[in-house]
Parts: sequence; structure tokens; C-alpha cells
Amino acid sequence: MESFLAAQVKLIPEMSTLLQKRYSILQTIQLTKGIGRRVLGEQLGLTERDIRKEIDALRNQGLIDVSRDGAAITPEGTQVLIELKELVREWSGRLQKEQQLAKKLGIKEVIIVPGNADHDENTQMLLSQEAAKYLESILTDDKVIAVTGGTTIASISNFIHDTTKWKNLMFIAARGGVGKDVRLQANTIASLFSDKMNGSYRTLYMPDSLSEDAYTTMKKEPFIQEMMDLYERTNIIIHGIGDAFEMARRRNSNDEEMQLIKEAGSVSEAFGYYFNDAGEAVHRIRTIGVQLKQLMNIEYLLAVAGGTAKAKALISYFKQAPAQTVLVTDEGAANEILHILSQTP
Repeated sequence: MESFLAAQVKLIPEMSTLLQKRYSILQTIQLTKGIGRRVLGEQLGLTERDIRKEIDALRNQGLIDVSRDGAAITPEGTQVLIELKELVREWSGRLQKEQQLAKKLGIKEVIIVPGNADHDENTQMLLSQEAAKYLESILTDDKVIAVTGGTTIASISNFIHDTTKWKNLMFIAARGGVGKDVRLQANTIASLFSDKMNGSYRTLYMPDSLSEDAYTTMKKEPFIQEMMDLYERTNIIIHGIGDAFEMARRRNSNDEEMQLIKEAGSVSEAFGYYFNDAGEAVHRIRTIGVQLKQLMNIEYLLAVAGGTAKAKALISYFKQAPAQTVLVTDEGAANEILHILSQTP
């Protein structure tokens, strides 16, 4: 089948471009659930005339329905997206780019979604959707899954299927809260995952940053000891990777700590650790949660982050990341990472 399609592309080279365009339109309709033609055209950079033509073609094939509420994907359309995914991934060049990036970063796998999360909300949703699919592909019964906070990680729960397929799943907060928005904190996200997958969850209602005395005292508490034991038994961690200064601002770090982060040459942040451009942990906050040394023993590490602006932070973090890590990112970040690495001697 693949050789037949390859022969078709050689005979009709414009077929690949048209297929990728219609695939992008169908994918965007799936994500947005009731999008109008004008908004769809703006998001994909297509003219109203072009959108009208493609919408008519997709509707005639029974892949979408169009009503006053906008365009919505049909079950047949969803199946087409599934069946064409790997082909479009190869024709777009993302498959080769994924392999190249995984090798350069020294990690197990990279999954690249189209777009740039810095400018496109749909790309943010695609990141979360792919992360949800990967999580569902590796799950088995009796797993402990730790999650960090953040917009992208929170969004993953929207794409997880409601299921009772797995037994004895436990979702735990990988750390205390970050920022003021409770919806984006690890505790809340752990409960969202648990609700979707018929699991249980444990929360960690602790400040993200503790004084030395408070940290020493709290570590002796029985419920903290229980959480620390769960971290040792964690099988899967789902986490984001942040720009060092952006994460410091979210934590409302004081001027003294901001200066320490700057003087240390911090570029990226994950799990409360700040890393410089060589991937060295140069600063950390005192927090109860997953510790850096524990990551090497985790069976599956799923990192989710995208956008051109995150490229330097991703390069920094992956200079020390465990080799079993899988990164879900976007073309914006992937292209910028490869560009930066190509300039490095």
C-alpha cells in the first residue's frame, strides 16, 4: 500500500500537498468541535474561497457535518485521521525530524505535532492529545503515575478517554503547588486524571517552596513519608519543562532568589531544579516532591513542551535528562532546537 501511494505521489506530486491540507483541516475541526469557516481559515492561513471548497469536499465524503454551529467531525472523519496519521507524519517530514531530534537529544523518542504553541492554541491541544495517546499506550494495571502542574499537563486530561480498562491506577502530585491558579496545580491535575481513568489519587497540599527548618520538619511527618514512598514506587511521570525565569516569576520568587537564578546562569526548570545551558543543576527550591536522582529509576518519563520560545530550555534540560524520556513537542520547538544545535561546534 505504501509503495502504491509513493508511486501515486511521483505521478501526481500535488496529491501530497492536498492530502496534508485536508488532513490539517479535518484535524482542526476535530479539536475545535463546531468551528466556523472564517475562524478555520484564519487558523490555517487559508482563504475563505479555499476553505469553502475544502469544506464542501470533506462534507461530500461524509467526513464532517456542517450546521449553524459550525463544522464538526463525523465518526468516519475520526477514523480517516487515525488511518492517515502515520502516512501524513512521514510525508510531512516529521518522522525523519523526530528520529533526528531523539538522536541529538539522547532520549528514547520524540513525537512532533504540527504548528507552534507560542502562536496557536490548536497546537497546544495537539501536544496534550498526543501525550494522552502515548500515556494510554503504555498503561497497564497497578501503576503509580506522578504528574506535575501547568496548562499543557492539565489539558492532557481533556483527551483521555473515560475508561475502566485498567485496575489499581494511582495518580499523585509530583510536587506541591506552583502559582496561584489551583486548576493548574499538580493536585488538581492528578484528580482529573484519576476521574477519567477510574483510578485513585493522592494530593500533596504543601507550599512549593519551604524554609530549611520547615522542610526538615515536614519530611518527618507520616503523610510526607507516605508520599516519599509513593515517589520511590512511581512507574510513570508526566511533566513539563519551563523557562527558568518564567517559572521563577510564576512562583513569585523574591528579588534575592531571582538574582541567584540569574547569577547561576539558569536556563530551564523542571521538578523544582534550575539548569544552566550545560544541563547542570545550579539551583533548586526546597520542596517536597519527586527528586532529580529518582528520575533514573522511573520506567516511563513523558515530557510535554512546545513553542519556539522553549527551545533553549529544552536543550538545557535534555543535556542531563534520563535516556528513557519521551518528548512530545511541536514543529516550532523542534525546528529551533535543530537550528541551534546545528550552530553548536
